[in-house]
Amino acid sequence: MTTTAGTSADVTVHKSHARTLIGTGIGNAVEWYDWAIYATFSPFIASALFSQADPTSAVLSTLAIFAVGFVARPFGGFVFGWVGDRIGRKTSMTVAVALGAVGSLLIGIAPTFAAVGAFASVMLLIARLIQGLAHGGELPSSQTYLSEMAPKEHRGFWATLIYTSGTAGILAGTLLGAILTNVLSKEDMSAWGWRIPFLIGGVLGIYALFMRAKMKETEAFEAEAPNEKRLPILPQIIKYRKQAFQVIGLTVGLTVVYYIWGVVAPSYAATALKMDRGEALWAGVIANVVFIAALPFWGKLSDRIGRKPVIIASAAGAALLHFPMTWLLKDSPWQLAVSMSVMLFFIAGSASIVPAVYAELFPTHIRTIGVGVPYSICVAVFGGTAPYLQTWLGSIGQAQLFNVYAVILLLVGIAFAFSIPETKGKDLTV
Repeated sequence: MTTTAGTSADVTVHKSHARTLIGTGIGNAVEWYDWAIYATFSPFIASALFSQADPTSAVLSTLAIFAVGFVARPFGGFVFGWVGDRIGRKTSMTVAVALGAVGSLLIGIAPTFAAVGAFASVMLLIARLIQGLAHGGELPSSQTYLSEMAPKEHRGFWATLIYTSGTAGILAGTLLGAILTNVLSKEDMSAWGWRIPFLIGGVLGIYALFMRAKMKETEAFEAEAPNEKRLPILPQIIKYRKQAFQVIGLTVGLTVVYYIWGVVAPSYAATALKMDRGEALWAGVIANVVFIAALPFWGKLSDRIGRKPVIIASAAGAALLHFPMTWLLKDSPWQLAVSMSVMLFFIAGSASIVPAVYAELFPTHIRTIGVGVPYSICVAVFGGTAPYLQTWLGSIGQAQLFNVYAVILLLVGIAFAFSIPETKGKDLTV
């Protein structure tokens, strides 16, 4: 009887863990997928939803609206952080993924500029604002939820799901773009093919919504005293300002090098280095597969030796190898694949565990918003501007200045890593 009861309890725990991982992972993947497909299909969006009297202006307007999504992220971090800390992590995650689905569907069904004029551009702007709010809320909510649901002795390993699922979402969007552009003619892509990824994203978002609705709230939030949930937000943010600055310090270098090596590198190689775009894409796919494979390695390592050594080793490795890998990258796909893979292996060290580290820095009643606001601001200011800054400095012959800038930010991350307490195994219910 005891064995049967024990087995039954184990099955229940296993199902609960599976539901947590799937619900968190698919929602996070959909959010990252949405951002990837917008960047991939921006030329088609520009031709469909903006005036073609000036095609260059149409493309720039499309990219400007892409940037608007980054501006909206800190507001999403605040709003959904408040919801997560006052109403519940599950509610915050569910509403965030629902908003993301709405934004994707709006883009997928948006009327063309030829049909309704400037209203098409306005609809795109509204959709991107919605997605920006959703993404600003998705990451801190899902990071907090996952960290609180994870067994404390395996929290570093569980935390790797955030970047694993997110990168999988980016890869899915990128591969879908490659498939559609190869299967459909340019005319079909411009007419209706570009809408397919956004409609798929909307449907996946609705599925993630139902998955998250079945998830349970974290014990840490439910165990929190009611009076703590009603504490004024602003005084609490001020009280934990040191931890907020630590989040920013740990994020600045990571967000810049991740966007440059993990997201922008194939496009940069194709435009600035004149590499074949298809070959650059596949080199990027190979490197991101290496990144996904490296995440659990670093996560498990942090559960054994601690968070601080992993963050320091990760940032130090990326800082030491940034210049050599930049010099290696010339005009060959293998050079791109190797340089991206090497950099992403070390970047994975920090990326794998920062969701756990951020959650471990804050108490329960301020954990979601305490992470969400500084993280979103940091990503918007540093990550969102990194591709533009890299391109601009390269255009005026000062490309090395950007590399110096990236390495300095990584060194800032190392300094902040020394300032945080070792949080491995921390009980998040207190």
